[in-house]
Amino acid sequence: MTAPLTTEPLAFAEGEGLVCALTVDDGPSAEDTPALLDGLAARGVRAVFAVIGEQIQAPGGAALLRRIVAEGHVLCNHSTSFADMGAWDADAVRADMRRNLEIIREALGDPHADVPYWRAPNGSWGVTAQVAVELGMQPLAVVNVIFDWEDQDPELLSARLRDAMRPGEVVLVHDGPEGRAGTVEAVLRVIDERRAEGWRFTLPAARTVR
Repeated sequence: MTAPLTTEPLAFAEGEGLVCALTVDDGPSAEDTPALLDGLAARGVRAVFAVIGEQIQAPGGAALLRRIVAEGHVLCNHSTSFADMGAWDADAVRADMRRNLEIIREALGDPHADVPYWRAPNGSWGVTAQVAVELGMQPLAVVNVIFDWEDQDPELLSARLRDAMRPGEVVLVHDGPEGRAGTVEAVLRVIDERRAEGWRFTLPAARTVR
């Protein structure tokens, strides 16, 4: 990512027309991430995976993180846990972000692994956007959600995803912490539908002209 960092969370997708940037939060999950990665690989789709330190350190998590990177997906720091950081002071936020970067890079065996994005757990930003920019990460918007933490019916989630997937924007789904099989089914189904309609799946990007 070469655009200047901004504290305004990024909500756009790269490219023009029928494009969408898929972002995936709260994993990796040994239960559901493998099926999602299989499906994305079969379709040649890249995504941003916003990863949680606790999930990386869970059994199988580090191997999944390595697979995510090896298959060309992009990483986003999503904190060490699922804690709401909205009321934290800058020092506490900074310590957590740095610790999660350490967890990610230790799991990858690469002290310089690129983690270009930050996304606040629960969309509770507080001072996190400012600290993320200070640490070299672009905040990534929490927008176009499908509320897949409330329900895992694939038909319902497919309908929500069709509504949430807007041209030129980021869309948000979850592969963790567990029990996201309905999300995976919906994501792959809607990707197939939209590609048949001429959509492309890209990555987040800054946009100066709408």
